[in-house]
Formats: sequence, C-alpha cells, structure tokens
Amino acid sequence: MQTVLRVVSTKTEAKKSTFLCFLCPICEFKALHEQLKAEHPKAAHVVWALRERNGYGQIVENQSDDGEPKGTSGQPSLNALRGAQLVNAGALIVRYFGGIKLGTGGLVRAYGAAVNAAIEEAEGCGALAKFEIKSLCVFFTPYALGSRFEHYFEKRNLSFEREFNEEGTIWRAEFNSAEFEEFQAFASGFEQEGFKFYALPLAARE
Repeated sequence: MQTVLRVVSTKTEAKKSTFLCFLCPICEFKALHEQLKAEHPKAAHVVWALRERNGYGQIVENQSDDGEPKGTSGQPSLNALRGAQLVNAGALIVRYFGGIKLGTGGLVRAYGAAVNAAIEEAEGCGALAKFEIKSLCVFFTPYALGSRFEHYFEKRNLSFEREFNEEGTIWRAEFNSAEFEEFQAFASGFEQEGFKFYALPLAARE
C-alpha cells in the first residue's frame, strides 16, 4: 500500500469537457473539498472518492457522483485509487462541461483517466510514499511539561491532538514502531514529574 504526501493536481480533457483532478492526503480532504466548491461555482460537478484506514485496521471507502449518472464517476475514481493501492488518500475531480455529452462509458473512462493522471503525476514528482501503519497513543502531562512535549512533536513533524483539564493535558498521537520507541525513551524521563500513559499504541507490542 502507498499514500500521498501532499496535494497534486492535473488537468485532462474529454470531448471539450475539462477535468481538474486533485489527489490529496485524507487529512486535507474535507478542507480541499470546501475550497474547490467555493473556487469553482460554475463547475458542473465536483466528484470525489476516498480510501482511509480506520482505528480497527479496516480500509473504509466512500465516493460521490455529485449529480453525474450513478456509477459513472465516483466509482471509477475509487477504482483508480484501489488500483494504485492508495490508502489515507482522496481524489476530487472538478468537471467543466464542454457541451458534448460523453455517455455512460465515456464518463467512466474520463473520470478514471483523470484520477490515474493525477496518480502518475504524484508518482513522478515524489509525492507518493509507502503507507506506514500507525496506532494511537494517549498520555497525560502536567501543564509544566507541555512546552517540552510540544517541542518534541514539532521538531519531528509529528501530528497530535490535545485537550486540557484542571490537572494538565491529555494528548493523542499516532506512532509507528520506530517513532514510539523513540518517544517512549524521551517520555520515560518525565514519569517522576507526572507524565503517564493512558493507552499504549499497538506498536508498543511489537
């Protein structure tokens, strides 16, 4: 399996209809979808498809024809993502109608070709990478340790979420095996100052 590291866009045409395809990481999908709808109000359709791995290790798929005939756009777009074994990735395709109807088969080919073109572009510019399985870790720090842990994550470009309560901060982050091993070595030095794990990632068992 592989994933996409950043947004990659391409432009293809079929019988005067223009297809703008945007391949993106799943974390950017929702915002990009809203952005494209706002930037292309005159577009006939904004079709999309996505594949993401949930917390149970299952790959969840979804797609939308956005007004195109059922099965002619979202499904072939999803099939292109499947064919490239992409996960935690989405494709959004903005279509400008050129005045000539493509027919059912033509639409299927055009949308599939649009997504495949974006995948090829992503591969060519180094935007595709092997997908690493990560799992969730939940831990607590007193407020006094907050800046140290924030610096740790930012320095390594690791994403995190956190919520605050009266005692301190509850953090949620995902690690692969190597990342968790390094983090555990760092965090263990703060146990006497109040750091503690709430939930260990699956990587801790490897």
